[in-house]
Amino acid sequence: MTEKFTKVSFSNLDKVLYPKLKITKAQFIEYYIKIAPKMLPFLAERPLVLTRYPNGLDKEGFYEKDAPQGMPNWVKTVKLYSETAKRNVNYILCNDLDTLIWLANLVAIEIHMPLSRLDAREKPDFAFFDIDPEPPATYEDASTVALSLKEKLDQLGLKSYVKTSGKKGFHVLIPILREPTFKETRAFVHQIGQQLAKEMEIVVSEFIDTKKPNKVFVDYTQNSHGRTMVCPYSLRGTPEATVSTPLDWSDVKKKIKPAEFTIFSVPSLKKDPWKDIFENRQKLEAK
Repeated sequence: MTEKFTKVSFSNLDKVLYPKLKITKAQFIEYYIKIAPKMLPFLAERPLVLTRYPNGLDKEGFYEKDAPQGMPNWVKTVKLYSETAKRNVNYILCNDLDTLIWLANLVAIEIHMPLSRLDAREKPDFAFFDIDPEPPATYEDASTVALSLKEKLDQLGLKSYVKTSGKKGFHVLIPILREPTFKETRAFVHQIGQQLAKEMEIVVSEFIDTKKPNKVFVDYTQNSHGRTMVCPYSLRGTPEATVSTPLDWSDVKKKIKPAEFTIFSVPSLKKDPWKDIFENRQKLEAK
């Protein structure tokens, strides 16, 4: 790997990050370079939270909000008060390829983004449904629930977009005009989940039921100020190096498996099912 195209100084490129597949840091960085054109529009002007595994997945990782000491002066950050940390946090902004490559060199395996942008932090631009099956409920069960959710949103005249979580479920997003508050989008997502729970025995919609076995939780709680979602095209800290991958709804109907979407397969995907997501902001209201 050459360093001529970037400001980043690489380190330990031969280190194995994913022991099961023997994926090196060089391969990991190369993935983020390849996927950058699709990923960067989602990251722009959003304070990021990272899950880092500097010594690989077989060693302990950590969740990081604060920009690390000794970072290059060209990396943009923003100081904001964190309600969860109860203090000011120096968050990283990733608006360009160099910063994304730098995050990869830090071994930020997972990159998490808020549902609002920096210029209007109280006004989300996405409503977010996290479809999360609890074993023995399966990925196929989550597929069924996700498709029922799409049908319900279609009936409201809302176009929805789906991605794998990169783990066991799905994420469904509605790109929205920045009018409602987080409280309002959370109430909307919760209400839809409650309707699905009445119609489908396998669905639960209340936080208290999150871990009920053989149920699929339609999670509304991330629609909150300061909460995050794993970014589209982010790798996940799984042994198989899975990716949270945007899909066509037709892919969900085909019962595809999350294991199909990995560091090796995702860069070669030809279609971009979310290519119009930023041009399709919708008014969030019942119709």
